[in-house]
Amino acid sequence: MRRVIFNQKGGVGKSTITCNLAAISAVEGHKTLVVDLDVQGNTTQYLLGQKIADTDQSIARFFKECLSTSLFGKSQEGDLSTLVQATPFPNLFIIPSHAELEPLQSRLESRYKIFKLKEALDRLYGFDLIYIDTPPILNFYSQSALIAAHKCLIPFDCDAFSREALYTLLQILSEVKADHNQGLEIEGIVVNQYQGRARLPQQLVEQLIAEGLPVLNSYLSPSVKVRESHSEAKPLVHYAPSHKLTEEFRALYAEIHRR
Repeated sequence: MRRVIFNQKGGVGKSTITCNLAAISAVEGHKTLVVDLDVQGNTTQYLLGQKIADTDQSIARFFKECLSTSLFGKSQEGDLSTLVQATPFPNLFIIPSHAELEPLQSRLESRYKIFKLKEALDRLYGFDLIYIDTPPILNFYSQSALIAAHKCLIPFDCDAFSREALYTLLQILSEVKADHNQGLEIEGIVVNQYQGRARLPQQLVEQLIAEGLPVLNSYLSPSVKVRESHSEAKPLVHYAPSHKLTEEFRALYAEIHRR
C-alpha cells in the first residue's frame, strides 16, 4: 500500500508526519519504505542524518534515467530497488531526495513522464508499506506521487490561511482522481499543531468537521520534541518513545490502519 502526504502549503509538518508514521510502521514490524520527492531533502536528512551528495544514490537518478533513450529509441526502465537505502532503524528504508530534482523537472514535464514513478513502484516488491513525501507545491513530482499512491493524507496546521488553501487542495485531488488515478482515496485530514485550549484551532477544526470534511480523530500537538528529534535525526518513536506527541502519532497510525 502506498500513501502520499501532501499539501501545497509549506510548514504544515508534511515531512515530520511522513517520517514518524513510517517509523511507527517499521516498529510495528512492517517493512517500510519512504520515498523523498522534496528537493529540500528534509525527510532524507531526518532519517539518514544527512543529505545525499551523490545524485546517483538518489531518486534523481531514476528520473534522469526516465529521460534517457537507447539506440532503439526506447526509454530506459528505471529500477528503484537499486536506490533503496537502509536507515539506522530496523525495517525502515528510504529512497533519498537530491537537489538535482529541480533542474530535471521541466524536461520531465515536457516529455510527459508523469506516470513513470507509478510504473516503477508497481515493479518494486518486498515492502509492506510505502510513504511518499512531496514538495509543498503542485508540480511534476507531487503530481507523480498522487498518481502513484493509493491513499492521501493532508496535513492541516490550524491556520486560517491553511483552511482557505485546503479547499483548493481538495479540488486538485478530485481532479487528479478523475483524470489520472481513480483509485486514489483521500484518507483524511491530519490536524497538526493543535492547541486544545486556544480558541482559533478549536473553531477551525469544528468548522471543517461541520462541513463534512474527512478530519481524522487523532490530533497532533505542538512540541519542542519534534525539533529535537529533527536535530538528532531520530523519529519520535525512537527519540522519545513515551512522550505525549509520540503517543499521538501512535494513535494516528492506529486510526488510519483501522480504516
